[in-house]
Amino acid sequence: MAGLSGIHRRKSLVLNAFVEMCSGHQSPGLWRHPDDQSWRFNDVSHWVELAKLLEEAKFHGIFIADVLGGYDVYSSSLDPAKISGAQWPVNEPLAIISAMAAVTKSIGFGVTVSTTYEQPYHLARRLSTIDHLSSGRIGWNIVTSYLDSAAKNMGLTEQPQHDDRYAQAEEYIKVMYKLFESSWRDDAVKLDRQSGIYTEPELVRQINHEGRFFKVPGPHICQPSPQRTPLLLQAGTSRAGKQFAAQHAEAIFVSAHAPAVCAKSIAEVRELAKTQYGRDPANIKVLALVTPILGHTSEEAHAKLADYRQYASHEGALALFGGWTGIDLSKYGDDEELRHVESNAVKSTVEGYARFSPGTSKWTKHTIAEHVSLGGNGPIIVGTPTEVADGLEIWLQEADVDGFNFAYALFPQSFKDIIDLLLPELQKRGLFWDEYAVPNGTYRENFYQKSGQSQPLEEHVASKYRWKAGVPANQHRIPE
Repeated sequence: MAGLSGIHRRKSLVLNAFVEMCSGHQSPGLWRHPDDQSWRFNDVSHWVELAKLLEEAKFHGIFIADVLGGYDVYSSSLDPAKISGAQWPVNEPLAIISAMAAVTKSIGFGVTVSTTYEQPYHLARRLSTIDHLSSGRIGWNIVTSYLDSAAKNMGLTEQPQHDDRYAQAEEYIKVMYKLFESSWRDDAVKLDRQSGIYTEPELVRQINHEGRFFKVPGPHICQPSPQRTPLLLQAGTSRAGKQFAAQHAEAIFVSAHAPAVCAKSIAEVRELAKTQYGRDPANIKVLALVTPILGHTSEEAHAKLADYRQYASHEGALALFGGWTGIDLSKYGDDEELRHVESNAVKSTVEGYARFSPGTSKWTKHTIAEHVSLGGNGPIIVGTPTEVADGLEIWLQEADVDGFNFAYALFPQSFKDIIDLLLPELQKRGLFWDEYAVPNGTYRENFYQKSGQSQPLEEHVASKYRWKAGVPANQHRIPE
């Protein structure tokens, strides 16, 4: 395994911390551990301390997941999630960014916001505001949502159909491009004290969008922010999700228990980006979910794993699994072998797990619960810094990922272990930088490691919408 260290030496990894404004996040029940602080998520100091810790270690960003409803598929009840604290309760993530940005200068903040339940005009204002206040360090993780519990709280009886959600997302992001990039010319704000002109009127225009889902006359209510369009992240791997990612995503988040599960999807998105949208596939960065459990020795790391397992909530894990898959495992017997059930959804999901965890002889709902209760729908990699780094290199080699979203078992201790133990090993292998590529730069500048690249790349669809300084309105048509 040690021989792997040279294979991808030239790839500088993109590393984010993966969190949510809740307790436990991907490891339900671990809030009970005496060393865990994730239950402090209501305190602003909790997030401020995290931002300072991670920026000192030169993390690219803090990726904040979000959901708009509870996990109530398992046993047709929200109670398992309530009791175990499985992503319940959950706070709104954009609210905390300004506090973290105020104590940092270079780290970015990727925030999940759904296109299904919020008007684009309103979201554009919120994202532009945060981009201004953070000096250009906001990223938007574009999701279409997946929980019926969210749909019901938004006045619907159930989620819109999958492809309809993506059709709406496609129109939604075009409205956002028009607001971010086309509504104001770069130099519209004059702040001319002598003439008394704050904003040149003819350099701000309506977008007059009328589509199937949205009618937005505009103009955008915010002046152009440092990035104009936030760094765009996306996490869907369905057929529609791949098409969306190939056109729009600058980073893709994947969660799978082994690299072979997502390697084909990653390759397909890159190929679509190149052949259909004229993008350099290397400019789409893929980040895999991983929960590292580290020790100075292998024995110490596995002792930590055994310790954590004592606190993990199987009921919470089954609640999360139900929300992610739509499968209610309470309907199956305790000893029922789930690889042999009639439900195709259950069978295919479990066979996927079984394929990459061959040591488990019988897959029951309890086996799945143990599988999911630490690290969620991603792998846990347990061992010394060398062993964990070798495991990450397998992902680079077999799935062609560009970095990782590191989830925690304990907050913030898991991140401290990554910083103290894993990052020096990655730096020794030439896989992680020693300093931000653009200190005090925008999220996009550090993401692409290119000073001056605050706005989307010229090859990106958003650039077609950009109204540049000096260009008369009649020479820049707003794309449809």
